[in-house]
Amino acid sequence: MTKTHHRRPVTIDDVARLAGVSRQTVSRAINDKPEIDPQTRDRILRLAQELGYRPSRFARGMVRRDVLTLGLIIADVLNPFFPEVTKGVLDAAEGLGWQVVVHTTGSRHDKERAAAAAVTAQADACVAFLFDPDAIQRLATSGIPFVLLDKGRTPSVPGVRIDFEGGVLAGMAHLVERGHRRIAMLDDRDHYVTGAADTRRDMYLSYARTHRLPVDESWVLPADNSIEGGAAALDRLRAEHPDATAVFAYNDLIAIGATRRAVALDMSVPDELAVVGFDGLMLGELIDPPLTTLHIDKRRLGSLAVEQIAALLATGHPVQETVVVPQLVVRSST
Repeated sequence: MTKTHHRRPVTIDDVARLAGVSRQTVSRAINDKPEIDPQTRDRILRLAQELGYRPSRFARGMVRRDVLTLGLIIADVLNPFFPEVTKGVLDAAEGLGWQVVVHTTGSRHDKERAAAAAVTAQADACVAFLFDPDAIQRLATSGIPFVLLDKGRTPSVPGVRIDFEGGVLAGMAHLVERGHRRIAMLDDRDHYVTGAADTRRDMYLSYARTHRLPVDESWVLPADNSIEGGAAALDRLRAEHPDATAVFAYNDLIAIGATRRAVALDMSVPDELAVVGFDGLMLGELIDPPLTTLHIDKRRLGSLAVEQIAALLATGHPVQETVVVPQLVVRSST
């Protein structure tokens, strides 16, 4: 029986490598964009035809050729943090006449790698929220302009940095000023279990050591990244550290779950347990008591990332780092 060997499809990166140009130059030639020398365009198109390269459905006319396609990769569309970031990206892209293709990953590394592969085949540029080093590396070396929505973990890649360090310091200082010293942290389980870099946990522990708070690593409890996860983590906190008087949560979803669980246990918030969240979700204003939080301007985060893409397209060089600083919003949970 004869075995059939399937040839790997020719990619835009293959054409770029053999033509001795960038991936973006190949994309411009195929999409008949004006920012390319006609002779270079003709040479690239001849080579693409000889190789049997078939552009993606986006390049074949599913969209207008004069429209730049921006790939947006986010972690979870159901997490209220990301729709606001997406809104910032969409508004900024619309102002530039761009279209946006959105991919979600659920914070799974395999899905991040798949999304990175898809974007390099579909889009002219990419804005992404990623954890997986391989996915980041693929996009960073793809030849398309690429920025991270939180570049704190990968300083070598252009993007917008969120000042998590300053946010944690402000939140912890607020709790200490309120008289709390036995402050626990409810951390995101994915970071806690995998040992991934976690600026918020590191700064919590650093602040505790510097201010000689009577807490250590055992006061950092993992929580699923959800309201239910925050509630379950509070139950564990009450069992392991019943003398805790305050909670600093990894994000607002976990903080909201902890707050609701405390109220259900007839605990007085903030008299018996104060709670601080991180993100500034609108949902935090609606619970009782309303949540004190470190507010991140999520729409601005998205729009700044698009501005960085526009600058990269215009100059071809990384732009100066942009920082979004969380602002302490004090409400009744503290």
